Amino acid sequence: MARAMFEYTKTILNKVSFDANLFCKEVQKALQRLLPYEIEELKIYIESLINENPDLNQCLVYIKV
Repeated sequence: MARAMFEYTKTILNKVSFDANLFCKEVQKALQRLLPYEIEELKIYIESLINENPDLNQCLVYIKV
């Protein structure tokens, strides 16, 4: 079940990557829902999205602890 949530989160983040504000809100939600090892994987995924869309860079504040 948890893996399904991770895949769902990636799908949502990909869909809202056009808007940095929506993206940041979804990142915050994801950090509350996912397991610690999934958050590490999510960081890698988000960094790849930021390479494609540098406007999302502001959301790194939420994932860097």
